[in-house]
Amino acid sequence: MSRKGAGRVEIRGKVVVVTGAARGIGAAMARRFAAEGAAGVVVSDLDGDDAVRLAGEISTGTTKAIGTTTDVSIETEVQDLVRLTEAELGPVDVFCSNAGMATGLGLGAPDEWWAAAWQVNLLAHVYAARAVVPGMVERGSGYLVQTASAAGLLIQPGDAPYSVTKHAAVAFGEWLSLTYGDQGITVSVVCPQGVRTDLLMTGLEAGLPAAREVALAGTLLEPEDVAEAVVQGMADQRFLILPHPEVAEYIRRKADNPGRWLAGMRRLVGMMDANQPD
Repeated sequence: MSRKGAGRVEIRGKVVVVTGAARGIGAAMARRFAAEGAAGVVVSDLDGDDAVRLAGEISTGTTKAIGTTTDVSIETEVQDLVRLTEAELGPVDVFCSNAGMATGLGLGAPDEWWAAAWQVNLLAHVYAARAVVPGMVERGSGYLVQTASAAGLLIQPGDAPYSVTKHAAVAFGEWLSLTYGDQGITVSVVCPQGVRTDLLMTGLEAGLPAAREVALAGTLLEPEDVAEAVVQGMADQRFLILPHPEVAEYIRRKADNPGRWLAGMRRLVGMMDANQPD
């Protein structure tokens, strides 16, 4: 990755892949990377039509954008995504593994929902790393940006599969940084709280407790706010990118006394539930 100033990374001239990019945080990142002067941006999503439309919107004389359909829960499709990028734009400099899913379910979540959450929220990151890390190591540079959640550092009331798989995603990011950080690969894990995306807003419309708790927990950011935090975090090569800066204090409180933190969370959730209309 090229640098501006000591230790700072810039996007200009780079080839970037973003999954889950047809809307929400992924779309905001794709737009921002194009605005930053990326040489190429691949907009990948399960909704291929919207991915193609967004790619058309952000293509410029400086940035060539490609839209494509990818199911990140299937490893061969992630491999095909990387091959397409290499054929059309060149080696992948930045891979943003952004696609994710929530369930809104607790202990009674069926096995198939657990399996789907593992595939999308964790194994998609694994598939992306398998596809791009060897080439990045060979070239001596590369950047992996993995969208997790503040739930991966703290907890998500009302959604057991989401909480567990997002914790696993953060752990995998840590492992990648530990293993490949001295071989030219930078890893950032993005951990926002509430963001106005379809993932959250659909849950709110459905009345899911997990979505409600997120909305009540703090400020709801716009996807563009997260994209700004990502660009700034990448420039500084920060491992944890926290669009909601207060999350850093929550992490410290949890680490200082996990039992007390959990007791406080139980009280907070109880108060939120008591204040909800019948």
